[in-house]
Formats: sequence, C-alpha cells, structure tokens
Amino acid sequence: MLAVLLAGQVMASIDGSIVSVAAQTMRTGLHASSAEIQLVVSGYLLTTGVLFVTCARLGDVIGHRTAFLAGLGLFTTASLLCGLAPDPSALIAARIVQAIGAALLMPQVFSLIHQQWEGAERERAIGLYSMVLALGVVLGQVVGGFVAGTDLLGLSWRPVFLINVPIGAVVMLVGLRRLPRSGPDSQARLDPTGVALLTVAMTAITLPLVFGQEQGWPSCTWTLLIGGSLLLAAFVRYEGRARHPVLDLAVLKAREVRWGMVACCVLMGCYTVFLLILTLHLQADLGYDPLQAGLCFVPYAVGFGALSLTWSGYPARLRRMLPILGSPVYAAGLLLVVLLFRDGWSPVGAAPLLMLAGAGHAAGYSPLIAHLTARVEPRLASAVSALNSTGPVLAEVVAVAGLGSVYFAAESSTAGLLRLTVAVAVLLLVATGCAVVGLAPRDGSWRAHTSGST
Repeated sequence: MLAVLLAGQVMASIDGSIVSVAAQTMRTGLHASSAEIQLVVSGYLLTTGVLFVTCARLGDVIGHRTAFLAGLGLFTTASLLCGLAPDPSALIAARIVQAIGAALLMPQVFSLIHQQWEGAERERAIGLYSMVLALGVVLGQVVGGFVAGTDLLGLSWRPVFLINVPIGAVVMLVGLRRLPRSGPDSQARLDPTGVALLTVAMTAITLPLVFGQEQGWPSCTWTLLIGGSLLLAAFVRYEGRARHPVLDLAVLKAREVRWGMVACCVLMGCYTVFLLILTLHLQADLGYDPLQAGLCFVPYAVGFGALSLTWSGYPARLRRMLPILGSPVYAAGLLLVVLLFRDGWSPVGAAPLLMLAGAGHAAGYSPLIAHLTARVEPRLASAVSALNSTGPVLAEVVAVAGLGSVYFAAESSTAGLLRLTVAVAVLLLVATGCAVVGLAPRDGSWRAHTSGST
C-alpha cells in the first residue's frame, strides 16, 4: 500500500521539475513562443497550488482511496495527452488537466499515511514520504536532462510525459487491489462558498508570483497580490464560522503545528530556490549541460534519503533534537559548497558537502512533520495534508520570486549565487527558531523535554 502511495507521489513530484529542464527542447520541437512554454512549465505549479486545499477536503467527501485513484487516473491520462500534443495550445490544456490530477492525488498520500499507520510505523512511512518529495525534484532534473540531451526513439521531448503512462497504469492496477476500502466521512461536505473564496484568493496570489518576475512586476501584479491577500483573510474569517469548512482551522490551534508548519515551509522554499539557481549557475556560467547539472544534485538526494530512512531508529533524545539541529547543518553545507566551488565546480569535492546539506534538510523536515502529525487527531488528517501540500508550494513560489530576484539583480552569476546562498542560510536559521518555538514544552523545561520525562 505504501509503495502505491509513494509511487503516485513521486510521479507528481517529478513532473513539477522535469519540464523545466526539457523546456528548451519543447520550445524548438513545437515552435512555441516563450509565453507558451512558460505556461507549460508554470501552469502546473499554479494549478496545483490553487487546488491542493480543496482536493484534500474532497478526499474526506468522496473517500481518500477514491480521490487518490481518480487523481492518478486523470494524471496518467493527461500525461498521454501531453506526450501526443500536436501544438503548444494542446500541450498547455493537457498540462493543466495533469495538474488537476496531481492536486487530487497528492494530498491523499499524506492523509492515508496519517490514518493507516501509528507510532514508529508512521514515522518510518513519513521518512519514506519525505524522501520521495526530495527525490522527485532531483529525479526530475536528471530525467529531464537525459531527455533534453538525447533523442529517445526519435520522440524528442515527448518521453518526458509518456513515461508516466505505463507507470501510472501499473500503480493503478496495484492500487485497486491494495489501497484500503474506507468510505467517505459522512459528516464531510464541500462548501461551495469556501471553495470559491479560496480558489480566487490563491489564484490572485500565486499568479503574480509565478509570472510577475518574467513580466517585470507591472502594477497589476501588486494589485492582484493585495487583493488576493485580502480575499485569503476573508476566507480565514469565513472558515472560522463555516459549518463545513474547506480547511478546518482547528488544526492550527496547537502551537507546535503553527510554528512547525512555518519551519517546514521555509525549508522547502529554500531547497527549491537553491536547486533552481545552482542549476542555472552550472549551466549558464560553468558550461554544464542539463544532464550534467542534474547529476550534480545526486549526492544531495543521497544525504536526504539516507537520513529520511534511518532517523526513526535513532535514540529518542536525538530524534527530538533533529529538527533544531537540521537547519543549521543544512545552511552550513550550502554555504561551504558555494564558497568553495562557485568559481569552478568539482563533483568529487562538492559531493560530501551536498550530502551534508541533504542530510540537514531531512533532519529539519522529516522528524518535524512526524512530530506534528502525532499531535493531530485523525479527523484532521486532510487539514494537515492540505497545509503540508499548499504551504510548501506557496513557499517555493515566494522563494523563487523573491530570492530569485537577488540572484538576477547581481552583476554576475557567481556574485548572485553567493548572495542568494547567504539569504537562504539566514532563512534556515529563522526556520530553526520556528522549530524551537514549536517543539519547546509549554513550561519551558528543555531539560525535562529532551530527557523524555515530559
């Protein structure tokens, strides 16, 4: 069952980054404009970010198993349509449908993990879940670079999407047999007013963040951001008294959930923007091709995966300290890589530092999200899943828009990469502070907390 869930998750995660690497090949093959390719790449992120919360709640309404399989079927079918698209317009339309399938599929993974496992088994499942989140992005870089650099079967960029079809079909067949047949929540309803408020608010916020930098931040982007923020505030106010809330805000009453989610979002936002900018630096300034640039991040994925798979077996005291130790180690690894190798990349020399950074990332994220889910009752599983899906996406979009500007405003790629990494390190220290606040016991007794007596 876990293999089915994680296979669906990694398929959807890969498609968030794989297209970026193969974008130039698509543009040439389809004779597409820059705006059309931008819609192919960014439309996926925009659509998933807008729909995650609603789709997480839809899992309660129709059942998480049904929602997962429906999302997987839609995603797989849309992948086939993407691979067969005859022109840019058809590809954009199929890509949006693919994103709708991913938005329906992905929140159910975390909800089902929360509901089907407890204790140490849940910690191990969340470790694997966290690992595929990071591996999905890195695999997207590698597979996208491979497709961009080779012409598989004379199909140019199309295997980027077509590879999902046989994998999705196998996962669907196994999922039909293995996923638990739990019915929908009889009390759950999908409130159309809440859905409309949230959809418009998220669209107004994410649209300028995704496309604003490319367009030079015209005045309409700021108008949309302000309007979207006001609508989001109206949504929160409405949800507080709604009979059937789209996002049950009771999940945020616990201090550790509020601050812990902030820390998780900062970690994922920093990861995404650093990965993007270092890839640009390797290709634009150091002359790497897309596949070579993608392979440079394999040590990072190894470090992340190794700690994600093993942390649940560490002593209890160390497990509780990992979310606080992880972000500083993460920041140190990134800073050392950039300071030592920004002028000339050494794959062998950079590998240990990237592994250290990946391990720090996993230490800051995996144990923390496991701690948060243990504090939330099963009825709020979809709310936690919605926050854990939407929050990181928003953080990634904000990080790319905001910190990306730091890189592009510099006089050289090397200077921009250094400035960006310093900014990322500062944010990671902020994440450490959020983790400390979220994990500290209410009486402030750290000695009791870390010794296991609290």
